[in-house]
Amino acid sequence: MSISAQKSPKRTVRTHTCGQLRASDLGAEVQLCGWIAKRRDHGGLVFADLRDRYGLTQVVFDPALAGGAIAHETAGRLRSEFVIWCKGKVRRRPEGMTNTKLSTGEIEVACTELEILSEAKTPPFEIPLASEPEMEVAETLRLKYRYLDLRRPFLQRNLLIRHRMLSIVRNHLDRNQFVEVETPILYKSTPEGARDFIVPSRLNPGTFYALPQSPQTLKQLLMVSGMDRYYQIARCFRDEDLRADRQPEFSQIDIEQSFLDEEAFFPILEEMIAKLWKEILDQDVPRPFPRMKYSEAMSRFGSDKPDVRFGLELQDLSDIFAGSSFQVFQNALTQNARGRKGSIRAIAVPGQAEKFSRKDLDDLTAQAASYGSKGLLWIKVQAGGELQSPAAKFFSEAEKASLKERLQLQPGHLVLIIADARDKVVFDALGAVRLAVGGRLGLIPKPGEGRPAFLWVMNFPLLEFDDKENRYYACHHPFTSPRPEFFEDFVHGRNLDRIEASAYDMVLNGVEIGGGSLRIYRPDVQAAMFKLLGLTPEEAKEKFGFFLEALQYGTPPHGGIAFGVDRLAALLCGVGPIRDVMAFPKTQKGSCLMSDSPSHVSPDQLAELGISIAQARPS
Repeated sequence: MSISAQKSPKRTVRTHTCGQLRASDLGAEVQLCGWIAKRRDHGGLVFADLRDRYGLTQVVFDPALAGGAIAHETAGRLRSEFVIWCKGKVRRRPEGMTNTKLSTGEIEVACTELEILSEAKTPPFEIPLASEPEMEVAETLRLKYRYLDLRRPFLQRNLLIRHRMLSIVRNHLDRNQFVEVETPILYKSTPEGARDFIVPSRLNPGTFYALPQSPQTLKQLLMVSGMDRYYQIARCFRDEDLRADRQPEFSQIDIEQSFLDEEAFFPILEEMIAKLWKEILDQDVPRPFPRMKYSEAMSRFGSDKPDVRFGLELQDLSDIFAGSSFQVFQNALTQNARGRKGSIRAIAVPGQAEKFSRKDLDDLTAQAASYGSKGLLWIKVQAGGELQSPAAKFFSEAEKASLKERLQLQPGHLVLIIADARDKVVFDALGAVRLAVGGRLGLIPKPGEGRPAFLWVMNFPLLEFDDKENRYYACHHPFTSPRPEFFEDFVHGRNLDRIEASAYDMVLNGVEIGGGSLRIYRPDVQAAMFKLLGLTPEEAKEKFGFFLEALQYGTPPHGGIAFGVDRLAALLCGVGPIRDVMAFPKTQKGSCLMSDSPSHVSPDQLAELGISIAQARPS
């Protein structure tokens, strides 16, 4: 068939979207394009709900209309998800047929011309209208047909909110003289706490690029270059085990500024966040945000990203049981080889003891064990004030009295205690138990509900000692500066366990949404940090030689922060998993079910790169 003889579409251009028409458009001749959401044949009349991302319009195919007979005949072929072009006049819906759930619910379009632009197979799952409840569909099926899943109004809404969020961020940073600069995706492998994704170089056989875990050294080099204020919606890659709030590739709002401290930097960031909550959710966010030291956050909530919207705060019982005969408590308070000891801490749950069965307590114990705890001790206060607990027989009367006074115990109270020689285990385990109990009792608002509780957590430890490796690690990353008051101790290697970092996290409702720090900008101090972390001068030069060289050419004091785009969008959308705010997410095994990736490559490709596969392919 010649090209001239082929049937071509009449029109593929629309005059209006499917969410645009109102009663003010009555009598107008319009052209619409979109997907058939539903089709209803009422004998003489055929009705179709036509959908695009802007909304939905009801289209009527009436053979009695001038020119409507052919359109009505063609409408008999329509099925769900067909793409059509139609032309017709806007008219008011019959009395009593107005749909108040739709912005276009007062009108309909009486079609006189219809063109089927694209037919569709029967979808593997139904795509609901915005006014309909979501249907239960296996997530694996949704991810395999993600392009269909993305037609759901719920996901389209989320992506539009994400787009608007980034638009507000860009406008705010632009008004504050930050410059958007893109940094390389193919870069050098530098240790930043997670595994790198590596990319072989064909032009330089045997060498590899790494996909950036973050643009950390690059944004600092931009400060060396005099850029002064930089930002980027940066793509980042980390080869980590995945969960609901983690993906192998993600985005962050990356911000860096020269000549700053927290007092100059925080107001810019707080204003940006407040604009997001006001413009997207119409919520006023009080400023300045509260600030809390890391030590207080851990002591009160057992977390460096505390949810401060409910109580159940941790209480230190170490002094009460300092002379306890209970072996578990003795072991927790015994100093280790480095002269450090653990602690005994508890949360008291007022009046809720009977809501927790033995199985519930066993489940909480198992949760604590996942954080390294050797057990969870529970106490229920009986009607007469007696303490019911497997360990009560080990407590002296003086210890019981002090415990009741410290925790203000009353009949019906539940007490949950964790003791360990490692404070980190106590905090992590009891902090997780606190959240589990708060969730069970309905103390934690669901995503999207309640007022936002923003918080700065500051004064993090600079270093963490690993007993197994017998060496220090950077708690954040090796470019974080000590706080000024600890600078001399750091330079001279004194009191390393007590040195605080100029690091800060922005926390919302128990979720870290942004983290940053002031950076080391002196080459001698940066070299000292690498040495402290166990890098030899040769290793430091191999991994960071370019960066240490740059610091010797006049580096301004600088610092920055990175906000997780996906987490921020999820909070603004009121959803849980970040997959719901990403267009094409991967599974928890890092695979894309839609494209069936990662996938094998041909032997020719591998040979060209000089790569051979040592392991046999899985069968």
